[in-house]
Amino acid sequence: MAQREHEYLVLGSRGLVGSAVVRQLKSAGKDCFAATRQDADITDPDSMDRLLSQICPRVIVAAAARVGGLIANYRYPVEFLEENVIGQTFLMRSAHKYDVEKFVFLGSSCIYPKNSKQPISETALLTGELEKTNEAYAIAKIAGLKLVQSYRHEYGRKWISVMPTNLFGINDNFDLETSHALPALMRKFHEARLKNEPNVELWGSGKPKREFMLSDDFAEALSFVIDNYDGDEPINIGTGTDISIRDLSEIMVRVTGYQGSVSWNQNIPDGTDRKLLDTSKLSNLGWQSNIELEKAIRETYLWFESNFENTRLEVKVK
Repeated sequence: MAQREHEYLVLGSRGLVGSAVVRQLKSAGKDCFAATRQDADITDPDSMDRLLSQICPRVIVAAAARVGGLIANYRYPVEFLEENVIGQTFLMRSAHKYDVEKFVFLGSSCIYPKNSKQPISETALLTGELEKTNEAYAIAKIAGLKLVQSYRHEYGRKWISVMPTNLFGINDNFDLETSHALPALMRKFHEARLKNEPNVELWGSGKPKREFMLSDDFAEALSFVIDNYDGDEPINIGTGTDISIRDLSEIMVRVTGYQGSVSWNQNIPDGTDRKLLDTSKLSNLGWQSNIELEKAIRETYLWFESNFENTRLEVKVK
């Protein structure tokens, strides 16, 4: 094998997760190559082979994927399933070919059944029906997780899969149609304040509870997991706490300084009542989140205000 040029290779380095991982690795003094799609396209096997033959990394963090919120998942199931399955398959094939010691596959909490017992343990995987609205993306991620396990079983690879909770932070997608709940709320209240709108209408009752984690907090946890975990089963990464969407909207009102009222359109269904990851496996290893949610949202909003005109809208393959 060629001499290693970089210890870590982070794919999707301009996105929410990838950029946070790069910041974490560099702050820890670790040698890291931050790859973008201009460096390599994970859906092009020749492109991946060229990059890995040059970089020869010990660790790959695979943060490149097609991602999006509920509406995007509903409208483009073919793209979400096809691009992710193809990309992760070619990427792992190249990683094996170039003898990557540790490959870190990033899954999603949506891989778990929609009616999972709360908080959701890693053992809930494949025990029930998936949420229909993001089923294609979930199936792609489950396929990736199983491929990691297959490389471990067949070739003895020390590869792992991590399941993040809902993430937000710098370099997030703030498009109102394709983003996830928290960045969409942030932009909605921000624009309502700028336009002096008297009311902001939100969907559902506001009662469902969700877990949210700052991307930089996740990156710290991920770095810890890379150094301390080598299991065949996935490992959840989250904060261990959740919040109702109504309470989240109240935080967003305070953070953005919006002065109007908030109404709830209860003609639109709520979805799952609660979605919280069981992070006991992570905490037993020795890592726990200690970042307070409102403080993290304020930090993200400060960045958003400074970068609003340049923030990405729909995100495809990062």
